[in-house]
Amino acid sequence: MLAGFRSRPMSTSLLHLGVNVDHVATLRQARYSPHPYAFNAEPSLEAAARVCEEAGARSITVHLRADRRHLQDADLPRLRAGLKTKLNLELGNTPEIVAIALREHPEDVCLVPEHRREVTTEGGLDVVAHRDTLAPTIQAFAKGQIRVSLFIDPDAPQIETAAALGAPVVELHTGAYANSGNEGDRRRELERLRAAAALAFARGLVVNAGHGLNYANLPAFLAAVPHLHELNIGHSIVSRAVFTGLAAAVREMLGLMSGYSL
Repeated sequence: MLAGFRSRPMSTSLLHLGVNVDHVATLRQARYSPHPYAFNAEPSLEAAARVCEEAGARSITVHLRADRRHLQDADLPRLRAGLKTKLNLELGNTPEIVAIALREHPEDVCLVPEHRREVTTEGGLDVVAHRDTLAPTIQAFAKGQIRVSLFIDPDAPQIETAAALGAPVVELHTGAYANSGNEGDRRRELERLRAAAALAFARGLVVNAGHGLNYANLPAFLAAVPHLHELNIGHSIVSRAVFTGLAAAVREMLGLMSGYSL
């Protein structure tokens, strides 16, 4: 256990929303990748983060990938300078990106698997298989007073290993639930998530969740899964914003979350 970083989360009915703005950067890079900070480059990642915060988001999530397909290195200090809440940086466990994270010092980091051919992060990080390589990274972030989350599938061995490694937070991968094509599969995935959240909470972990959650599948998820602290949602909010505007999309998501109780 890492001193100062592990304690049972307080019970609260307030569920936080972290908005992932990667796809705002994706849109910028589609036109302005050679010069993402030119005077006419748009949309502005900093402006998007500001709108999300003003609409009620409690954190801004971004993923600095090895291939830099959306977020760029210079986006991190630019975002940090303007945020009023907190920055949650997703990253793969590679020396280059870990060093950048330690230098830029976001409040939170979330270690995720990363494969160059994937469109977005698919599947949870296998902390059982990669325990030995994850341990020094978790220790380094703890030493730097950066809170670590592990993005994992909702399985007991992954949760037990995350707890043993001393990570204070797990983010449950909800993609299997979100992508379920029939009611039977959805029910099975919800039960997996419910059991995983209960086990993680019992082990003293803060329980976050994300991947594929949207306006349609969120209510059933919230009705089934206890002990949630924060949801990280990006693509669905940015997609809804095309039609409603970003602030309205964030507020609508928060409205769906407002009745959640542990």
